[in-house]
Amino acid sequence: MNIYFTCVLAAFAASFADAPHLAADDTVRDSLVRAGDSLRMEYRFTEARDAYLMAAEAEPDSLRRLELADKVLLAENGMNMSGFVSTPEVVARHRFSLSDFYLFYPLPDRVWAPVPNQLDTLGANPFSRAVYAPEGCGEIYFSAPDTTGVMNIHRTEFRDSLWTVPELLNESMMSSSDEIYPMLSADGKTLYFASSGLYGVGGYDIYVSSWDESRGEWGVPVNMGFPYSSPADDFLFINTDDGRYSVFASNRNCPADSVDVFVIEYDDMPVRKRISDESQLRDLCRLAPDAENGGMRGGSAHGSIPDNPEIRRYMSTVSGVRELRDSLSDCLGRLDSVRAKLSSGLSAEERAEAESMAADLEAMVPSLRDTLDKAMAVLQKIEMEFLFNGVAFDPDKLEAEADREVVGASSGYAFTRMNPREALDLRFEVPEKKFDYSFMVLPEGRFAENNTLPSGLVYQIQIFSLSKKATVRQLNGLSPVFETRTSSGRYIYRVGVFRTYNDVLSKLNAVKKAGFKTAFVVPLKDGQVIKLAAARALEAEEKPVYQIRMTPDGGVLPELALKAVSQAGADGSGHMDIARVEEDGKTIYVAGPFRSLEKAEETAAAVRAAGVPEVSVTKVGKVTSK
Repeated sequence: MNIYFTCVLAAFAASFADAPHLAADDTVRDSLVRAGDSLRMEYRFTEARDAYLMAAEAEPDSLRRLELADKVLLAENGMNMSGFVSTPEVVARHRFSLSDFYLFYPLPDRVWAPVPNQLDTLGANPFSRAVYAPEGCGEIYFSAPDTTGVMNIHRTEFRDSLWTVPELLNESMMSSSDEIYPMLSADGKTLYFASSGLYGVGGYDIYVSSWDESRGEWGVPVNMGFPYSSPADDFLFINTDDGRYSVFASNRNCPADSVDVFVIEYDDMPVRKRISDESQLRDLCRLAPDAENGGMRGGSAHGSIPDNPEIRRYMSTVSGVRELRDSLSDCLGRLDSVRAKLSSGLSAEERAEAESMAADLEAMVPSLRDTLDKAMAVLQKIEMEFLFNGVAFDPDKLEAEADREVVGASSGYAFTRMNPREALDLRFEVPEKKFDYSFMVLPEGRFAENNTLPSGLVYQIQIFSLSKKATVRQLNGLSPVFETRTSSGRYIYRVGVFRTYNDVLSKLNAVKKAGFKTAFVVPLKDGQVIKLAAARALEAEEKPVYQIRMTPDGGVLPELALKAVSQAGADGSGHMDIARVEEDGKTIYVAGPFRSLEKAEETAAAVRAAGVPEVSVTKVGKVTSK
């Protein structure tokens, strides 16, 4: 494999050198990208990066080059992450169906609500198959799609008799792609989740975020690194409450419909080291248990099942009924998903395909229900025979036992199948409808809900003044329109709230095109009209704003550095935002805003003392003085 890819890259390089016209050959570029993808999956990140760079150099399309730049970043991330690798002790590994793998986690019974459900109404993500929502819990962290279909992490808590309106966590916990399976630690101070858009090496990686008490929010998430993350998809990480194990799932080396669940000895202070040999890193990330044998992939068993043949016959029938119920539920779930898809915008071809699939599923439902009814009749007949013959049995206990599938016991660790919970029935607070004060031209205009203007310097566009109140129809679709009454009794109407003269000028033509040809700009300071020259002078009286840029070794910002930045905000500089960016293959953290150069440099010194070698202070803009 190594020799093959090395020869492929060498051949491509020679081709570009000898025949520049090949730069326009889509086949060559596609081959380079495929080679890069294969090399990255083999943990050969340096060679993968070179393949992507060669493809990017030959790519004339600018959008495609951006996609290739993302792939280059994945490879470079892998190179960086190879310097901080854990070597945990693997206890067990077992392969499960993607549809219900989460039920085999060492968690209490009936804590998982399969999707689609009340929180994730679409259930369309290929890996996020359930929401962790135990009965009686006081808060739920869950992943659900936004209006564009991207999965974001939300939180809701129980207050009095209602659940709060679900809210997103914060900007650092979101990417342009999906975040799934948020799992809170037992003490509520650590959140684990998977993301396909944050700093990683491809697919879903596993991240950890710690609660920042001083800021009252979750800290910058950190990739847990190899071998927990990999170029494949890795997700649903937990530490068991007894402190013995860490558990997570991955589809590395798995068929498309399956995942492996790994059980690893818990290590609260892992020793990380650099692994430069890709074959050694690849073998480590296989996470093969020390005692791996046939039992790891072997059959299943039930715990404490009575040897009575009649009881076993009953339990076998119960299992059959359960499977039929699951099949029916899965069919109905898929049907709901297809119907939801049909309600969205589809091409004619996509709609025809979805309608055909819906028809097939609808045809399956009566047959599944009929088969289930017959199986239930057989089960009831057996129960009647038990009663008639005086056989003592507890149906609830036996059905629960039949649902318990135990696998991998011969390996020394038993995966036990738990039951999903009943359908969610959560009652939420009614969300407070907030008025949108951004400038818009709508089919119907809107008056501002509150005519009070923000303090400081703002600009508005005056559209007209009248002797009596205006009507919505007279607004010609403008929003938000503010009403002011003069001492003489006339009504003045102005639209929008703009912070700079350039912003208000950019909307003036839109107002004029809406029918207000005499509209003009009005500057206001603390709600009072001022002269335009005075407003422009105020804009010129601005103070510089600074930020610090931090480049930690290994791409992970030390906890002490985070505290130093947080303390800067607590000491009077205001709220500190920390963002992570990727530049030239390096992970850089940017913090700010700092209102003074002195404070920025003081914080930068504290960050350096915390072990970050590369820290700089830059001026990034200005803030208007008041």
